[in-house]
Amino acid sequence: FMMSLSVQAQQVDRKQPPAEFIQSVANQTLEVVKKDTAAQAGDRSAIERLVDQYVLPYVNFEKTTRLAAGRHWRQASASQRTELVDAFKNTLIRTYSGALANVDKLSAITVGPFRGDPAAADVVVRSTITQSNGPAVGVDYRMENTPEGWQIYDINVEGIWLIQNYRNQFSQVITEKGIDGLI
Repeated sequence: FMMSLSVQAQQVDRKQPPAEFIQSVANQTLEVVKKDTAAQAGDRSAIERLVDQYVLPYVNFEKTTRLAAGRHWRQASASQRTELVDAFKNTLIRTYSGALANVDKLSAITVGPFRGDPAAADVVVRSTITQSNGPAVGVDYRMENTPEGWQIYDINVEGIWLIQNYRNQFSQVITEKGIDGLI
């Protein structure tokens, strides 16, 4: 059963219009989480496995980390950059695993009408996540159009862009403790 789901996970078409791309990734992720009792129980390893399979293939973590590190990225060695990307990815998985644990049978994501140019290199797609156990949450996705198709690199939850939020924290820690201190 998991094998058929993981094969299906690889099939979201990155070349489809931006809003449809987000809707496809989101629907697939929600459906899998709704069927996974361990993830719903908050099992971190189950959530990480689902995020790895159904979300991470569509996210450019290197770009997210580079933008969050800002001017400090240039000072980092290649190995520090790799470690920073891995550490930030783990932080984000921990951050969003709580949200995935709250997914219930009534949870849904509604992608708003796309108002940008679908041929643009960089777009924002807006959505609303509804669930029975809390208020609706506005989530926007900033994506770039790569040769392989759409890649998500920033996310906005209730008006707070991820990269902007982390940039100040990263800068403060790097200034005080260096890149290794942040890692």
